Amino acid sequence: MPKTKDKRQRSVAIIGAGRLGTALAMALSRRNYRITTLVGRRLARTRKAAALLGVPVRTLAAKDIGTIEPADLMILTTPDDQIESVAKALKKTKVGEQNPPIVFHTSGALSSSVLTTLSKRGWQTGSIHPLVSVSDPITGASAFEGAYWCLEGDRKAVQTAKTLVRDLRGFSFSIPTDCKPLYHSAAVMTSGNVVALFATAMDLLSECGLSSRESRRVLLPLLASTTANLDRHSPEKALTGTFARGDIATVERHLESLASQRHQQARKIYELLGLKSLELTKANGLDSKLAKRIANKLSN
Repeated sequence: MPKTKDKRQRSVAIIGAGRLGTALAMALSRRNYRITTLVGRRLARTRKAAALLGVPVRTLAAKDIGTIEPADLMILTTPDDQIESVAKALKKTKVGEQNPPIVFHTSGALSSSVLTTLSKRGWQTGSIHPLVSVSDPITGASAFEGAYWCLEGDRKAVQTAKTLVRDLRGFSFSIPTDCKPLYHSAAVMTSGNVVALFATAMDLLSECGLSSRESRRVLLPLLASTTANLDRHSPEKALTGTFARGDIATVERHLESLASQRHQQARKIYELLGLKSLELTKANGLDSKLAKRIANKLSN
């Protein structure tokens, strides 16, 4: 992908050279941002990440963060429980004494308030969270295009973040600072919990004699058809199958098949999501008495 040439290169230091940090470094480098430094826990692994960029990049181990050089943007892609300690370490550096940088973290659950130690020093702070699943840096670098990003923080930081997201050919939206945990809960339900739900379905098919490979092969098209329905319709209209029809006899059979101790977890999932499905059927005109009978079955 060619680099853009319409503006001055902004320098970027990325602290956290894992999958997300490396993917972000690759994507920004392609869009005319100059990645000056990558910081990671292990120097050897950080150097491997830097090699993927194809341009000269300084690499640092986390213990040497005190020697980091100034950059226009500092992006923290570390695990959530490390962000505050990294911010405290950055506060002790000489970075930004003349021209304080803008610093972002990429946590979905934490707000920019975790960077208070830096904002008190005069840095502009914010959070940028991509609503995209990054399983490896190479494919992740391309996945940002068309993705939505949740932005929050100081006014200047948010404005800069909007530009960054546009440069990555993505889209952005902002939420109040105190809504970050609730927002991230929604993201986890849509991505991580769906994976866990899919794995539960695979477990059930394994008892029917299918291998893991076979289970994935037969279930993935079903999942794809569901996401396609959601793309075209509201959840109420996209819901199909047993609960949409109000098929109480089938629900009873399902519950009976999940009655054993080894299926206890799967049954709880089925019951909880079944109740939510019944809520969706109200908009489609399912008989309220029938819906109540099914709900009673799920709640017993």
